[in-house]
Amino acid sequence: MDTYLLTIAVIVGIYVLLSLSLDLQYGFTGLINFGLAGFFAVGAYTSALLTMRAGLSPLLSFPAAAILAALLAWPIGRVALRLRDDYLAIVTLGFSEIVRLVLVQEQWLTEGVRGIAGVPRLGAGWGNPRFSEFFLLGMLVLCIVLVILFLRRLTASPYGRTIQAIRDDEIAVRVLGKEPAVFKTQILMLGGAIAGLAGAFYAHYMTYIVPDLFVPLVTFYIWMAIIMGGVARLSGAIVGAVILVFFTEGVRFLRGVIPGVSDAHMGSLQLGIVGLVLILFMRWRPQGVFGSRGAT
Repeated sequence: MDTYLLTIAVIVGIYVLLSLSLDLQYGFTGLINFGLAGFFAVGAYTSALLTMRAGLSPLLSFPAAAILAALLAWPIGRVALRLRDDYLAIVTLGFSEIVRLVLVQEQWLTEGVRGIAGVPRLGAGWGNPRFSEFFLLGMLVLCIVLVILFLRRLTASPYGRTIQAIRDDEIAVRVLGKEPAVFKTQILMLGGAIAGLAGAFYAHYMTYIVPDLFVPLVTFYIWMAIIMGGVARLSGAIVGAVILVFFTEGVRFLRGVIPGVSDAHMGSLQLGIVGLVLILFMRWRPQGVFGSRGAT
């Protein structure tokens, strides 16, 4: 039971990082990113490959994962952000699928559909396996705290007020002499870096990654999290991730309770319950748990 609770805590932490990434992009800047799973996958595979093929320490591969994910966001921003917002949604979704297909096809590097097994955990050589699990959780919590402090300072700064002005009225910002595309590209890169960091933690905790773990459903789960928690609220991103994991994992305990539901049907039931929860939020509390009525 302790191992299960530890796993849940780690998954919640990873979802919190992903939610913070998306909330920065959409909640504070108005960027519609449907390709979050792609940046998540890039971070996971980059850290795993650098650790296993190049012999880097996991602690050194994490920054590399974040940097590569950010660099891949740059051309997307330069191409799509000069067009209408819906083009960004289409381009990022396409990017996510391209990343997944590359991971499947380039077997010489990624092992294709077989995936990469044996990814070392943080602190694996410093003690027993239980120590490495708690060490990774501690590093994850520390990373979340640092990201939250950074984002809180960023969004409260003149830069943060500028990106929020872009979200509210891009034309007015352009009239004032600022180029929204520059700020949007920077935020897309920053959010991509945070998602890549989450992917690195995921790879080094699960110790096995495969392309099918990074499907678009992951992205839409995170969208559900920030909607339920409250858009443009850092606390909302945290609470939304907790709510999401609570419902997705809580469905597992319904096995055997609801008659006629087999193991094969659990995935569909999980999606149905999460979707129902999202509908109820949109009906009774569309601003999310920490949002205020009328808030964007």
